[in-house]
Amino acid sequence: MQSRLVALAAAALMSTGVAYAQQGAKKNAPPQPAPAPTQPQADGAPAQQPGWIARCTSASRDAQLECAIEQNAVLTKTGQTIVLINIRVAADTRTPIALLQLPLGLNLPVGAKLQVDEGKTIDLQIQTCENRGCYASTPIASDLLAALRSGKQLKVSFQNMAKETIAIPMPLGDFASAYDKIK
Repeated sequence: MQSRLVALAAAALMSTGVAYAQQGAKKNAPPQPAPAPTQPQADGAPAQQPGWIARCTSASRDAQLECAIEQNAVLTKTGQTIVLINIRVAADTRTPIALLQLPLGLNLPVGAKLQVDEGKTIDLQIQTCENRGCYASTPIASDLLAALRSGKQLKVSFQNMAKETIAIPMPLGDFASAYDKIK
């Protein structure tokens, strides 16, 4: 059941998430290239889009709406997604679930880690990889949700094949208002 959920979430993320993550806040705007970073970045340095994006989609007019918020970090030089975080509230359990897309070339046994500000670290197991990246998911416990809502920065970290730790900061300034739109 867990692997089926991850596969469905990964498929949903890949079919809609990447295109929508690059759109901005306009609901039905056509896909556009990722915006330039808001602050100068060194070549190859990761840059975040400004803020969390909330969106709802449906497979058809009769289908239930699926809502999620997203934040991504891309390489400024290439536009390649380094980290994409998609958080949705499961319709059946009303529990928020985070799906992370990470780059290829990871030290898989180490997995990934989430940390809000200087709080406790949450370990994530990498569940699958395909040509667009590797994926991990986790239910978001109430203490983590509270930290995300009040925190300043979410740090996503993982190791590359050379066992170097890479930490990607994801701003949380507008997380609470975006999450309120989907809960």
